[in-house]
Amino acid sequence: MAESEQRERKPRPAPLLFEPSEASADPEHFFDLESIDDPAALLVRSTELTLAFRAAADRATEFQAIAAAQLADPRRFDRLTMADIAERARWTEDYTKKMVEFGRDLMRNAGPL
Repeated sequence: MAESEQRERKPRPAPLLFEPSEASADPEHFFDLESIDDPAALLVRSTELTLAFRAAADRATEFQAIAAAQLADPRRFDRLTMADIAERARWTEDYTKKMVEFGRDLMRNAGPL
C-alpha cells in the first residue's frame, strides 16, 4: 500500500521564491532569470519555475472548486446560486457547474484540503 501511495503523490516542484518589491517593479525582471548567462542553468531554473507555477495553478483550481462546492451546498442558509458563483469567479454558469461537481468530488474523496 505504501508503494501505491507514493505513485499517486505528485512530485513537488521547486518552491516559488518571492521577489523583492524593487525587483518586481522592473518589468524586465522575472525571478532573476535575466541574470543567468548559462543556457543550461537558465533552462533548469525556468523549467523549475514553470513546474512550480503549474502546480500552484492546479492547487489553486482545487481550492476554487472546493469553495464553489461549499458555496453551492444546499444545506447552507447563505448558499449561492450557480449564477452568483459564476459572477464572483468570472466563470460561465456551465463551467461553474463543472467546478462545483469537481469540488464535491474532491471533498467526498479526500476530505477538506
